[in-house]
Order: sequence, then C-alpha cells, then structure tokens
Amino acid sequence: MTTKQRILDEALTLFAEKGYGNVYVGQIAEAVGIKAPSLYKHYKSKQDIFNAILDEMKSRYDKQADALNMNGSDVNADANIFSSVSEDELVKMGIGLFSYFLHDEYVCRFRKMLTLEQFRDSELSLLYTKQYVDNPLSYQSAMFAMLTVGGVLAKEDADVMALHFYAPIYMLLTLCDRQPEREAEALKILERHIRQFSKIYQP
Repeated sequence: MTTKQRILDEALTLFAEKGYGNVYVGQIAEAVGIKAPSLYKHYKSKQDIFNAILDEMKSRYDKQADALNMNGSDVNADANIFSSVSEDELVKMGIGLFSYFLHDEYVCRFRKMLTLEQFRDSELSLLYTKQYVDNPLSYQSAMFAMLTVGGVLAKEDADVMALHFYAPIYMLLTLCDRQPEREAEALKILERHIRQFSKIYQP
C-alpha cells in the first residue's frame, strides 16, 4: 500500500470512529506514521482527502459492478443487461451487491462516518441522502422506466417501483449494520423480495 493509499485508509478509519468534523490533518498524519508536512505533499487539505475517498468509493463500486456483469453507472447499459437476465441471475446480482456494501471494509467505514455525521454536519447529511436515497432511487427509477417501455416490466409508476425494490434492501442493510448476526436471515428475505418483485412487475 502506497503512502497516499495509507493516508486515505487511516483517514477513513478515523472519520468512522470520531466523525469527520472531529478529525484533524495532524491526527491522520500521526496514524499513518508521518509528519503533517509530509502528508501535504500528497493531499492539500482534509477536504482533498475526503474527495479522494469519494473517488476511491466510485472506483471500488465500478469494479464490483463489473464483476457482477453489470455497469452500475450507465442506465442505458444496465437496462439492456437487465432486460435479458433470468430471475436467478437477478437474485445473484442483488445478493452480490448487498454483500459488497455490507462487507467491504472501505464502504462500511464510509457508511458509518456518514451515519454519524448526518446529525452534525449539514453538508454530510445531504451527501448521506444523495448517496443512499436520491441516487439509488433516481437510477433505478430511470432504468425501470426504460424496462417498462421495452415491455420487460409492467407499465407502472417507475418511481414507486424503484421505492418498492430499493427500500427493503436498504432496510436490510442497515439492520445488518446494527446486528451482523442476522445476515443469514436478511439474505433469505432479500432473495424472496427480489423474486416476488419480479413476479409482481413482470407483464
């Protein structure tokens, strides 16, 4: 791991433990084992570190999506992919993404940080909403709208369909954050949810 990567890793750990607002650049440098001036050779500020963490999150997500044979960022591409997948394949993709968000240490620390900061920092509160509510719902709504036009899904309200699909998944994710021992139970419910969703909205 390079020094730049170690800075991001240690910073995210501190942010998750103490909250973004309670961590200073000097603390990050100390956790890495370098002096603050050395850290500034890599990142010009704490905000710069945070922006790099966001970039790393995007890169990790793209790699995971690719591993599951989906795009994850392009609605048109994913609409084409999901128009031809079987129910079993859809379940596999759903469980794969769920497990990624639940177990990837980087992603978990980021979610923990935003969970802490949503009540203390208005900007991070907005980022929390964007990251875990607005973006997923708008993406899935756009994709479901395309799939209804193509006749893959029934012609129903795409915004409501996105809410029906995503809300239980997010609820199960936060459940497992609080009670990891319920993961097996959550995965069984997740599979049943995806299969029932498919049956309800298939024309």
